[in-house]
Amino acid sequence: MLHRSREKKIIAGVCGGIAERTGISVTIIRLLFILSCVLPGPQVLIYLIMWALIPKAPATHY
Repeated sequence: MLHRSREKKIIAGVCGGIAERTGISVTIIRLLFILSCVLPGPQVLIYLIMWALIPKAPATHY
């Protein structure tokens, strides 16, 4: 299941969560998102919707 990352987050953990789920480097996911913002489209709106809809990863207790 897709969760927002608690460890690999800068703003909301959406890119970090996608990276953890897919196994792709979080840096690559972030670069792809930033590059996609150059193209016309609702990328920032989609990010905000994902922030609102994707739950935060459960806390890990050590």
